[in-house]
Amino acid sequence: MEIFLQILFLILGFIFLIKGADWLVDGASSVASNFKVSKLLIGLTIVAFGTGAPELAVSFSSLINGNTDILLGNVIGSNIINVLLLIGVAAVIHPIKVKKATVSKELPLLLLISTALIILFLDVNLTGAITNVFSRSDALICLLLFGIFLYYLITLARKNKKEAKKSEEPKYTLGKSILFVIIGLAGVAAGSQFVVNSASTIAENIGISERIISLTIVALGTSLPELVTTVTAAKKGESDLLVGNIVGSNIFNICIVLALPIVISGGISPAGFEFIDLVMLLLSTFILCILAQRNHKITRVEGVFMLAIFTIYYSYIIYSALA
Repeated sequence: MEIFLQILFLILGFIFLIKGADWLVDGASSVASNFKVSKLLIGLTIVAFGTGAPELAVSFSSLINGNTDILLGNVIGSNIINVLLLIGVAAVIHPIKVKKATVSKELPLLLLISTALIILFLDVNLTGAITNVFSRSDALICLLLFGIFLYYLITLARKNKKEAKKSEEPKYTLGKSILFVIIGLAGVAAGSQFVVNSASTIAENIGISERIISLTIVALGTSLPELVTTVTAAKKGESDLLVGNIVGSNIFNICIVLALPIVISGGISPAGFEFIDLVMLLLSTFILCILAQRNHKITRVEGVFMLAIFTIYYSYIIYSALA
C-alpha cells in the first residue's frame, strides 16, 4: 500500500513541476516585458536563484547532518548536470541562440568562478597540504566573486532597459506576473521535494542501495526545477531565459549554495569525491563556452554531443558505485 501511495506522490510531484515551470517561465517573461529589461537578466536572477533553492536546502541539511561529501557533491554534480544534461536536452528540443554579451561576459565569469573553486580546493596539489580543505576564507572569496556578479547584474539592468522590444506588450500586468513567478517557484520547489522523497522511498523498498540513491535520485532530483524550467523555456523558444537560468544557477550554486553554509559553519574536508568530478565541472563549463562561441548558437548536433559526454561520465559514476 505504501509503495502505491509513493507512486501517487511521484506523479503529483511531476504535475507540480511541469505546471509550476510553465507558470514560472510565463511570469518571468512577462516581468521582463513590464520592466522593459532583458529576459536574460530575469533568467540570471529570479529564475536562476529560485530554481537553485532545492540545492541550497540540501546543502544546509547536509552540513547539519555532518555529510560534507553530499555538500560538495551536490554543487559539483548539479553544475555538471545543468550544463551537459539540461543544455543538451534543450538544444535537441530547439537550437539555442546565445547572445554576444553572454559569450563575452556571463560565460567567462562562470568559467572564472568554476576555475577559482577548483584552485581553492586543491590544497594538496597546489600547496603540499596534507588534505584538501575548503575553508571559511575560501568561501569568503566565493562570496566576493558573487558580489562582483551582483554588481554586473545591476550594471546590466541599467544598461539593458532598451533591450526589451518596445512593441512587445506584457502578457500579464506586473502584479499578476509576479504572482505567477511566486506560484511557479513554489510549484517547482514542492514538486521537486515530492519527486525526490517518493522516488527515494520507492528505491529503498525495492532494495536499491543508499549510495546509488544519492548518486542518482538526489543529484538529479535537486536539478529537476532547472530541468523542467529549461525544457519549458526551450519549447517556448525563450533562449535568453534558458541560458540565464543555467548560468545564474551555476554561479549561485558555487558562490551561495556551497560558500554560504561554510562561511557560517567553518571549513570542510570531504574525502569521498574524485578528481575527475572537478575536471568534469571545469570541462563542462569550458565546452559550453566553446560551443556558444561558434555562431552564437548551440545546435541539435552539439546538444547530442553534450548528452553523450554526460552519459559517459554518469556511466562511470554508476559503475564506480557498483564496483
